[in-house]
Amino acid sequence: MAGAPTVSLPELRSLLASGRARLIDVRSREEAAAGTIPGALNIPVSELESALQMEPAAFQAVYSAEKPKRDDENLIFFCQMGKRGLQATQLAQGLGYTGYGEVRSPAGGD
Repeated sequence: MAGAPTVSLPELRSLLASGRARLIDVRSREEAAAGTIPGALNIPVSELESALQMEPAAFQAVYSAEKPKRDDENLIFFCQMGKRGLQATQLAQGLGYTGYGEVRSPAGGD
């Protein structure tokens, strides 16, 4: 996962405690329904590219949340083990998002 910004679990806890993180769970809807981090927005990685290119009103209508801004700080993508989080981080970077990262998992990729 070299080259992709990562956030350790202690860093994530600190960001969450201070309200300075925007979490996006990029697992499938079924996986997220089984449990996710409170306050996280579920956008499956398969939908992420089109979601991040939507107009803000369309994004709001589909995801019932404000669309992330390209310069939002601490936009953090996560999945179960890291592979989809890395994919999402790289996708966001390619679309011009600058304040992103992925949760660094203690285990390997999924």
